[in-house]
Amino acid sequence: MRILVTVKFVPDLQSQRSFTDGAVTRTGDDGTMNELDENAVEAALQLKEAAGEGEVYALTVGGDDAVAAVRKALQLGVDHAIHVCDAGIAGSDVFGTAAVIAAAVRKVHNEAPLDLVITGMAALDGLTSMLPTALAADLGWSQLTLASGLTVEDGTATIVRHLPDAHETVAAPLPAVVSVTDEANKPRYPNFKLIMAARSKPVATWTLADLGVDASSVGAGAARTVVVDASPRPPRENRVTVTDTGEGGVALADFLIEKGLA
Repeated sequence: MRILVTVKFVPDLQSQRSFTDGAVTRTGDDGTMNELDENAVEAALQLKEAAGEGEVYALTVGGDDAVAAVRKALQLGVDHAIHVCDAGIAGSDVFGTAAVIAAAVRKVHNEAPLDLVITGMAALDGLTSMLPTALAADLGWSQLTLASGLTVEDGTATIVRHLPDAHETVAAPLPAVVSVTDEANKPRYPNFKLIMAARSKPVATWTLADLGVDASSVGAGAARTVVVDASPRPPRENRVTVTDTGEGGVALADFLIEKGLA
């Protein structure tokens, strides 16, 4: 079982967000591996363990700081780490990012066939959930998205997808691109041995030239979407503070009735 997991370096959710030239400002001191990608890593590790053999690759795309994402994946137990880092990628939209990841997947796949690419359900800095579909389309592989459960048997991947009014079971032949939700599993914690080993494990660094990707086809210049404006949320005004001396519940009820909310 050979699996590649995509992981993204994103700003910490608790940090102050800002934009620079229409893109989220990213600094190494407040970044982290996308929390939802931990479910993807866990899904890959569980499949490898169930098969009794295999390799799991972690792949990230981003600037120098993004290597922290694959370092975290190594701490969780993946076997290999790849960091695609090239100034020409900066400003890419989901389609440009998918093209770069697809090229990296092909490079790994050509060395030895992959069975699956697993992603998280979304990146917490963008929340588009579009990457898995765009990646599958670029690769020409089957896609199984928003999986709450994932199994692989006899060359077929099967997922369970939970919808608001139904549960679906969907299957597709390998190789396939699968995105998993935070319901798919409970990510493991890294143990001390893996944390120490991850410090010295090699991380392959690839550029656009290594992947055979034309720089003019990705990056801000090729993006199909543009952030026109971004501004801080205005401060709340006309706040009313009620000190509860035993009548707090009544004051809240009166407020809700006044606003037509009750």
